[in-house]
Amino acid sequence: MSEAGEHVRHAGRVPMTPPPPDATLRTITVGGVAKPELLSALAAKGVRLNAMAQQLFDDARFVPAPTASVLHAWELTVGALGLGAGGTIDAILARAAEHGLVPGPLELGPHLRLHMLDQVEGRVEGPEIRHQAPPGALTVASVPLSSDEEFPCGFYLRRIDGALWLRGYRSWSGHHWSPDDRFAFVERPNGV
Repeated sequence: MSEAGEHVRHAGRVPMTPPPPDATLRTITVGGVAKPELLSALAAKGVRLNAMAQQLFDDARFVPAPTASVLHAWELTVGALGLGAGGTIDAILARAAEHGLVPGPLELGPHLRLHMLDQVEGRVEGPEIRHQAPPGALTVASVPLSSDEEFPCGFYLRRIDGALWLRGYRSWSGHHWSPDDRFAFVERPNGV
């Protein structure tokens, strides 16, 4: 498996339209790795999967690209996109597109997980939070495999009690994301 790339702040590489301040750029190599090898690489790093992440891996529609390519993934909050009160996924995608950012391939989630081994702890004391992104989570924007709202939409990354997780999640189109929720998008390819 190739090395995932480097991590730089916003002052580094600038996409077609600059992303909001405080966005973080990660240069990630995706593709060229079949699902069994990707799962082995995750296991070798001690990454845990929830049942929905395993369901995404098991689905025949999840097909990693046969050749490797480099993507520029930007991590930023919903609020940094100008949605100070949060918004639905459609509003988030529209605002991201204004900055030249689009959902990445589904395999971006596992590759980001392998790259982000130093993710901040996301555990908080108190009752479990339901129906919203957990603290410290990074949701990877990707095109869902299915329009069925009972099927996982994609992946998110989290660190809990020192353990790294790649988790699948479900959401519906009307779900309201918080302005503090963090997403990862990729730069729109030039000319698209």
